[in-house]
Amino acid sequence: MTESTTPKMHLVCPKCNATNRVPSNKLHAELNCGQCHASLLSEHPDNLGETAFNAQIAKSDLPVVVDFWAPWCGPCRMMAPAYDKVCHDMQGRARFVKVNTEVEQGLASKYNIRSIPTMAVFAGGREIARQSGAMSVTDLTLWVSAVLLKTSS
Repeated sequence: MTESTTPKMHLVCPKCNATNRVPSNKLHAELNCGQCHASLLSEHPDNLGETAFNAQIAKSDLPVVVDFWAPWCGPCRMMAPAYDKVCHDMQGRARFVKVNTEVEQGLASKYNIRSIPTMAVFAGGREIARQSGAMSVTDLTLWVSAVLLKTSS
C-alpha cells in the first residue's frame, strides 16, 4: 500500500486534545501532534483529566485502556510498574492512560468505579471490558490482548 492508500486513524493528543489523522501502519513510529508537537503515543501511560479523557474516548480510533487508581491505594501503587511495562510493550496497539479517582471524582462516579485499581477498555466511544484488582504484567498483557482481539473481530 502506498502512503495515500494506507488507512488513516484518528489519534487524540493527550496534551492539547487535538485530533490527528495518522496512517495506521505508522503506529509504531514516533508520532507527534500536528498542533502542539507533543508525542501522540507515549511509552508511559498519560494521566488524564476529564476533558482529555472524554476527548480520547469520543474521538480516538485506537482502543483506550484506562487504569482508574488513587495515590493512597497500595495495590494501585504495586501494579503501577506492571501497567507501565504493558503500556510500553503494547504501544501502538492501544492507548494506555491513568485516571486519578481522587482528582477526577466525577469520572469515577460516571463510570461507577467502586474499587481500585480498576482497568477498563474503551473502543468506539463506549466501555467494552472491565477488570478490577491488581494484575501482574503477564495477567494484564493477556487480559488486554484478549479484549483487543475481540474488538478487531
